[in-house]
Amino acid sequence: MGQTLLEIANLQTHFKTDRGVIPAVDGVDLTIRKGEIVGIVGESGCGKSVTSLSIMQLLPKPVGSIAGGSIRFKDEDIAKAGESRMRRIRGEEISMIFQEPMTSLNPLLTIGDQIAETLRIHRKISKKDAKAHAVAMLKKVGIPRAEQIVNEYPHRLSGGMRQRVMIAIALCCEPELLIADEPTTALDVTIQAQILDLMKKLNEETGTAILMITHDLGVVAEMCQRVVVMYAGKVVEEGTVEEVFRNPQHPYTKGLIRSIPRMEDDVRRLYSIKGSVPLPGTIKQGCRFAPRCEFAMDRCAAELPELVQSGEEAGHRSRCWLNG
Repeated sequence: MGQTLLEIANLQTHFKTDRGVIPAVDGVDLTIRKGEIVGIVGESGCGKSVTSLSIMQLLPKPVGSIAGGSIRFKDEDIAKAGESRMRRIRGEEISMIFQEPMTSLNPLLTIGDQIAETLRIHRKISKKDAKAHAVAMLKKVGIPRAEQIVNEYPHRLSGGMRQRVMIAIALCCEPELLIADEPTTALDVTIQAQILDLMKKLNEETGTAILMITHDLGVVAEMCQRVVVMYAGKVVEEGTVEEVFRNPQHPYTKGLIRSIPRMEDDVRRLYSIKGSVPLPGTIKQGCRFAPRCEFAMDRCAAELPELVQSGEEAGHRSRCWLNG
């Protein structure tokens, strides 16, 4: 096992709304080691993206805030870091790419200027050197005609090319951690595979750890060594990808895996988990998955289970009374 790079303990992220204070993330624990690829998976609304925005301190203020817990990055609790410190961390030590590259790139700046901006903020190099580095980064992420593309504007590029540009910007200062929030959702299947292969290659070559946030279990199986399953703001299962996929312990994880279409299955209707993710803060006690769970007992509605060791492998934990 590698050295711990990021350790989140009991993270609580709240939002102020007309309905009161809503706990979007409620007691999340997460560890990422150097060079590791970890996936966070779950349906929309489970708290995946809010967890990533909390790490980067990019929550919409004053509506969203970290209400408790710690986010230790290389032994520094960045949950308590000021904005000036976070500006130094973002882009240089921790970078992030988003699911829609068109809205993430500035339409008024060339591709080269946007890569160079990050370099000049963190590395204090000349415009000429920054542009040369931008060309080199575009080549590194597999963009052809990099010398010409560096002078183009985002609207001139395809979705796959724009996402490669976003990866180039994120990696240009060689961060130790890359957070990828649904990086392939807006792309077609062929381009999606190319982007995933690129990220895996860059991880192997540079040793950059990756936190992959997705709802696609196929992406997790392809990319990650460990997986964290989230539901309604809480972690419900975690472990190695091989162990969790082979021997899922939580009913929610079992439902997600069962929902994956398989070519060999001769069925008229695909399986789906009944119901939907509850609004944050609406379930006050008990297991939050209980209203949708086919195995729910009276105890499930009354008491919230702890995240405990389950399955055969050390480090495989789940939050279910069936495994208590």
